[in-house]
Amino acid sequence: MKISDILNQIDHGAMALPKFQRGYVWNREQVRNLMNSLYRKFPIGSLLVWMIQSDEALTRGDGPITPGVVNLLLDGQQRITSLYGIVRGKPPIFFDGDEKIITGLYFHLDDEIFEFYQPVKMKDDPFWINVTDIMQKGAASIFMKLNTKVDVQSKMAEYLGRLNTIDQIKEVDLHNEKITGQDKTVDIVVEIFNKVNSGGTKLSKGDLALAKICASWPEARDEMKNRLQKWRGAGFDFTLEWYLRNINAILTGEALFSALKDVDTITFKNGLLEAEKKIDRLLNLISSRLGLDHNRVLGGRGALPLLSKYLSEHGTTRLDHKERDKMLYWYVHTSLWGRTQAQLRVCSGRTYRL
Repeated sequence: MKISDILNQIDHGAMALPKFQRGYVWNREQVRNLMNSLYRKFPIGSLLVWMIQSDEALTRGDGPITPGVVNLLLDGQQRITSLYGIVRGKPPIFFDGDEKIITGLYFHLDDEIFEFYQPVKMKDDPFWINVTDIMQKGAASIFMKLNTKVDVQSKMAEYLGRLNTIDQIKEVDLHNEKITGQDKTVDIVVEIFNKVNSGGTKLSKGDLALAKICASWPEARDEMKNRLQKWRGAGFDFTLEWYLRNINAILTGEALFSALKDVDTITFKNGLLEAEKKIDRLLNLISSRLGLDHNRVLGGRGALPLLSKYLSEHGTTRLDHKERDKMLYWYVHTSLWGRTQAQLRVCSGRTYRL
């Protein structure tokens, strides 16, 4: 399938991302390498899609889904999202990341290199051309505009050939592998997704665990992101994986995400809410007693899952000031040492190993 057809499918809701997919994780260097490979006609791999009835599809984003069969992109999200941003000049509806990474790419017509926009470097050099403009306006139009700024007639064929090469990237065919059949349940597809993606931009163990959780509770990622947004509004910036580690500690007492494999949906939902309460309590305590009331000064965040577990064990019991201060003392030491110690001992005599 041509790249242009894939992008059109995204616009029309015929191709989307499954709910369990993670967000966009590429950086600018990877985007530049992708475009350089396409420009030089190197292969960039095939796509893997899951063909499913739209009324059964749980997708990311708020875009419309075409009635009938929809293609859910399992392998190729990073490549297709990057190409969408470059060709369309904006992110797709399901995008979850920094749009500056996929927009503002320029090509130097003489040097044949791709760089993201740098005003000081590019402002006085007319040979830096916006790749999105080439994709949308065509090679001839860009060449004519360039010719009004500088004499390019002597290298007309060469420059037009380079511009056309970029413009024709939209017509590159990418092979699509398809997963079909009513026997392909969400659990089976998530397993396929995890195995296939292990060869690309490596998924963290948290990504893999969360994909499995989203198979049975598609809203899990959004629910977690809502809490992260709340803490971000209070000045604390945490990741999904960090929040998941708190939930894992509370529910299983383990650090390894593999411990979540036997946790059912209801238990996980309760764990998510319990972790939120314990994290709120810890942040209030650390802010009020230690003055660490912002992301810039909050250290030792790797210790918080153990503290969340400890508070969860106490339920609604109010810590006395001695136990509270010992807990904070331990937290300060883990922050100063720059690592989380293997166990937490407090005055109750309990030991938590994570």
